[in-house]
Amino acid sequence: MATIERRGRIVPVLLSGGAGSRLWPLSRETYPKQLLSLLGENTLLQQTALRVEDRALFTDPMVIANAEHRFAIGEQLRAVGVDRPTIVLEPFGRNTAPAVAIAALLASESDPDAVILAMPVDHWVSDHAAFRAAISTGIAAARYGRFVLFGVRPSSAATGFGYIRMGDELDAASPIRSVAGFVEKPDLVTVERLLACDEHVWNSGIFLLPARRFIDELAQRAPEVLAACRKALTGATRDLDFLRLDERAFEACPAISIDYAIMEKTENAVVVPATFDWSDVGSWSALWSMADKDQSGNVVIGDAVVEDASGCYVRGDGQLVAALGVEDLVIATSPDVVLVTSRKRDQDVGKLVERLKANGHRSATQTHSVHRPWGYYQSIHAGERFQVKRITVNPGAKLSLQKHYHRAEHWVVVNGTAIVTRDDEEILLRENESIFVPLGCMHRLENPGKVPLNLIEVQSGAYLGEDDIVRVQDIYDRV
Repeated sequence: MATIERRGRIVPVLLSGGAGSRLWPLSRETYPKQLLSLLGENTLLQQTALRVEDRALFTDPMVIANAEHRFAIGEQLRAVGVDRPTIVLEPFGRNTAPAVAIAALLASESDPDAVILAMPVDHWVSDHAAFRAAISTGIAAARYGRFVLFGVRPSSAATGFGYIRMGDELDAASPIRSVAGFVEKPDLVTVERLLACDEHVWNSGIFLLPARRFIDELAQRAPEVLAACRKALTGATRDLDFLRLDERAFEACPAISIDYAIMEKTENAVVVPATFDWSDVGSWSALWSMADKDQSGNVVIGDAVVEDASGCYVRGDGQLVAALGVEDLVIATSPDVVLVTSRKRDQDVGKLVERLKANGHRSATQTHSVHRPWGYYQSIHAGERFQVKRITVNPGAKLSLQKHYHRAEHWVVVNGTAIVTRDDEEILLRENESIFVPLGCMHRLENPGKVPLNLIEVQSGAYLGEDDIVRVQDIYDRV
């Protein structure tokens, strides 16, 4: 991880946590919504990074992320030209206050006067220029020691967002207001009352913070959070391009949001009434509202067809979806799950996920495509003593040098080129060629080409679990 000069510029902190269960089955714990292309070609993570790409105003970003997603995050950032991020790995989620505390401690090491911009990466902002203008409005207050929040004018009576009640203007020449209070995800009757007085804005969850002042306030209001984060950083270790927090120390940290820990208690918060469009993309109906629609108000994506339908969000991924004579539904399919719900109940999708978790169903957390640093694999078929998978290896990537005690494997190259290590042999395979890897054989698969390598793997043996892998060498440091 490179040493980055941060003085004078804002340190963008990309908060990449959360499971995104309300967008299940598209978003799951192993591959959450910020890693998906939901609105346009780029993922939500990439779009967040591109909002702060102006190096005259911002440093290279810092990312606070779940350790399981580290390789996907690194690869996605490189794909949009972010080559020198600081990526800090949490062993498990502890909500936003610890994540921002870690960022503030790191930023203040490089610059005692650092100002950090903490942003969830699973939010959508369409107008990057308006976003940067709002940040520029708030920077003077942040450098003066204020905790700057960004409030978005409500465009609907949304019950899934938190609200900020704005107080008096700080200065006649500035739009910045004091914070008079917070309302956390109110019911519809309360929302309608809040909107009637025109003093409430959505809490965007974006914060512009002077790092040292924030640390001082943590010491006063959440000392146990600060102490655990300091210990987690003291015991942190390097893992390739990542900084991995000490697991035992971080486990002792309370799970608490920055709102509850600091913002709802401090007398130091102010709010910038922002003009940029914003959504936390927290539900299927949010995606429906932002997407292009046909004349009947339908959003149709992927392998899907609708007839005599209105107000529906229909997404087909892996199987055809056909909807006839329905209204205001969400129908979303993946290769292993079909979700059907009314748009007005989509906030409750997370309840289905919790029920599936309680029943031990893998689809609650696992995607059909299992992502690895070298690419991904998909299970196609399984039976007694055999399993068939599709394996995709990224250009230039290679699997670990490994062996299995309980299974043999047969690989057939569908397209691309493979280099196969098999004990003392190194064999080049091209399209339509195959190879057998016996049980106990030391082997490795590599893609030397410039296009993805796709192959079919047939496993056979007494035990086919993923834990029957003995790694000997691995370029991703997983040995």
